[in-house]
Amino acid sequence: MTGPFFAALRFLTIIPVPENWTGGEKGLEKCLPFFPVIGLLIGIAAALLDSALTGVLPPLPAAVLTVAFLIGISGGFHMDGLADTMDGFLSSRPRERILEIMKDSCTGAMGTVAISLVILLKVSLLFSLPSGARWNAILLMPLAGRAAMIAMMVLLPYARSGNGIAAVFGKHSRLHAVWAAFVLFAAGWMLAGWTAIAAGLITIVTAAIFMRWSFLKIGGYTGDTLGAAGEITEAVLPLVFLISACNR
Repeated sequence: MTGPFFAALRFLTIIPVPENWTGGEKGLEKCLPFFPVIGLLIGIAAALLDSALTGVLPPLPAAVLTVAFLIGISGGFHMDGLADTMDGFLSSRPRERILEIMKDSCTGAMGTVAISLVILLKVSLLFSLPSGARWNAILLMPLAGRAAMIAMMVLLPYARSGNGIAAVFGKHSRLHAVWAAFVLFAAGWMLAGWTAIAAGLITIVTAAIFMRWSFLKIGGYTGDTLGAAGEITEAVLPLVFLISACNR
């Protein structure tokens, strides 16, 4: 089972995992159950980093650096997917043209706006959260993002012709989405009880709405929409934590 774990680690992060540890394409095909595990590990690392940063810096620059870590650990891959997705989806073009726009490496106005808004939202939310809730939110954010990716991969068809790397994951059972939700809710319950359960439910609803939008726009998912789903759900989770904190 180490091959699929390292395949997931290599796919989701910039950690230099040797290719011979991953089991090749077979390891990639079997790695989906480890997405929530990798998300949880990223969350733990980010929460520990933020705790260390807030010990030496004010909350705002610490939040900026923590969000930078969350973006950087994936090499900016997911944020790039968000930009490409918004450039395509907000272009008011037909399906084939949307897919062409998403494949273009240049970032347009809508993509730039989307990236800016998501980063600003994440930073402002973490800055506004009390310390305990901030720790919990940071730890759960990457887990929620990877759970959303799993749901999109197993519930929607791959939208492009041919076999992109993201298409490999579409061969898996829908039970993987159930597993991802279980890990999210179990970790959330242990950390923050009902607040985390509510946050998990709202992120699932958000992911479902985004998946529906993706299906209507392009008939399924691509690697770009996976990144967009992850970034959007990562931003929604701390929003729920903040709403809960403000109403106590």
